Amino acid sequence: MAEFYEMQIAGLTRKLKKCPVNENLEIGAFIMFSDVEVTVKSAEALLAKVPEFDVLLTAESKGIPLAYEMARQSGKNYVVARKSVKLYMQDVVSVNVKSITTEQEQVLYLDGEKADLLKNKKVLIVDDVISTGESLRALEYLVQKANGIVAGKAAVLAEGDASERNDIIFLEKLPLFFKNLNLSK
Repeated sequence: MAEFYEMQIAGLTRKLKKCPVNENLEIGAFIMFSDVEVTVKSAEALLAKVPEFDVLLTAESKGIPLAYEMARQSGKNYVVARKSVKLYMQDVVSVNVKSITTEQEQVLYLDGEKADLLKNKKVLIVDDVISTGESLRALEYLVQKANGIVAGKAAVLAEGDASERNDIIFLEKLPLFFKNLNLSK
């Protein structure tokens, strides 16, 4: 039977299913897909906290609903770093990334046209959850490669040690759930 972690997100109560990462660690699965209410409220709350920006950038796929809603509410454009090269993409800019929620290393890609949208612009990087910071670093590198300026880095949740960072903006802390640990030395 699945265990859940109940928390407040943008003033809303949500139960996050605990999912094993390995034999000693579980994470609370925060999935914005299909949760319009939490997406709208989170976007609104983050927009009240972030610095001025020209364009939003997120990684495919879980950050897309948030980036879209923040773009809709702010009237600014958003760009998605893709996980594969599509036929229409030319002059592709890419970067490798290894995230806690993926089994293997991935590559994020920006179409040359989309990279041009970041050039000399203040870019707000957004994601659903910041944990290890690897996805965030990859997005920062894409902004640099596109000659953009990172205006800020924001997420709905900061997981584990990420909640201690002072270079990110987030709404709530999401704990890591450790088990089967022998803490004696």
